[in-house]
Amino acid sequence: MVLALSCGSAAAQQEILFWHAMSGSLGVELSALLQRFNDSQKEFRVVAEHKGSYEDTMIGALAAQRAGTGPNLVQVYEVGTAHMMAAKGAVRPAWQVLAENGERLDPKAFLPAVGSYFSDNGGHLLALPFNVSTPILFYNKDAFRKAKLDPEQAPKTWYEMPKSMGALVGAGFECVYTTAWPSWVQIENMSAWHNQDFATRENGLGGLDAKLIFNSHLMVRHMSMLSSWARAGYFTYSGRRIEGERRFAKGECVMVTASSASYAELRAEAKFDFGVAQLPYYDDIRGAPHHTMIGGAGLWVLAGRKAGERGAAKFLAWLARGEVQAEWHRRTGYVPVTRAAHDLTAKSGFYRNHPAHEIAIRQLLLNQPTRESRGIRLGRMQEIRLIIEQELEGVWTGEVPPKLALDRAAERGDALLRQFEREQRAGAEPVAPQRVPRGPQKATTK
Repeated sequence: MVLALSCGSAAAQQEILFWHAMSGSLGVELSALLQRFNDSQKEFRVVAEHKGSYEDTMIGALAAQRAGTGPNLVQVYEVGTAHMMAAKGAVRPAWQVLAENGERLDPKAFLPAVGSYFSDNGGHLLALPFNVSTPILFYNKDAFRKAKLDPEQAPKTWYEMPKSMGALVGAGFECVYTTAWPSWVQIENMSAWHNQDFATRENGLGGLDAKLIFNSHLMVRHMSMLSSWARAGYFTYSGRRIEGERRFAKGECVMVTASSASYAELRAEAKFDFGVAQLPYYDDIRGAPHHTMIGGAGLWVLAGRKAGERGAAKFLAWLARGEVQAEWHRRTGYVPVTRAAHDLTAKSGFYRNHPAHEIAIRQLLLNQPTRESRGIRLGRMQEIRLIIEQELEGVWTGEVPPKLALDRAAERGDALLRQFEREQRAGAEPVAPQRVPRGPQKATTK
């Protein structure tokens, strides 16, 4: 009789299908998180399915939704926001689903730089921010000691970098500085970090007719400096994704600018003492540093599965709880998306023993978002990133002048934006993003 009652209870639970792109140790943490929710109540059960990369997950979910077989919830990377908004009728705004089902989230509860990225111009959440990070500087303290540098003082500005890099080269290190995610770190975040536009129309948040303007004086100057460092052996290009992180973890490179979410994995893999510092900035730019920009993903509710919306709303509201977000932050290294989660983590004393985890949060909280720094919402953004990285590779080899590379990237990216704009004004479905070739990496490091 007990077995029969147990089976009856399980059968009464409504399944909420959730597609995601998290694998490896992060996938394990996600499974544990979902199990906690499923154990916390008896009405709903979230069933997760890993669908590969971010691109594959988003493309597959939208295709399945059109076929009537899509999930209730899907994890979509931040650059897919414009694409999801353009998929008319395929998604439902998170704030609306929550409100209709008696669950309310105050947009002001989220860190400003986080909530604004996933909100419309009225401040309503389109998707729930979930796994969020921002770029920071990792450095090898043991290598600093060998080079007679202070292991507790990483360079704070780009102008301070050459002194440290010169000492490291003199100590025999061949790769003293590299980067992961070149477009995200060196172009997108460097723009927000200095409160400058990546594109017009509030970086695309203000309209489809946005144009790329990242080929600015600051970016030309920054790329020129990196190019000169590449010639001098100070900067080493490692790849378009997380290849730089891998080289840092192996001890091959001394410093790397990379996602804050890499901390836990680097700590597990690195066989040396390393430190974490704020992303370098130009101290002669007025208002810098401003705040960095996020990477990562949000959770979107797909339309067409009305019966599951109450469970999806309950799950999203549960995920946004301060204690849930605080634990997710501590266990994964992702930034806590709400102020409550940050406050709880701080009060617990966690940051006293793990100060690196708070550096990313401080960067995001440094200033309130402006129209230049709220986020980037452009159609075909992943392909624009690919174009930027293609053009920059010519800069690192010395074959293309930095200004020409940035001008060409902006011109090629604008062509994609105009195509996206024509599709939207004609009411057509947006073209699926190009699947970007990947090196040896995990899809969800950022």
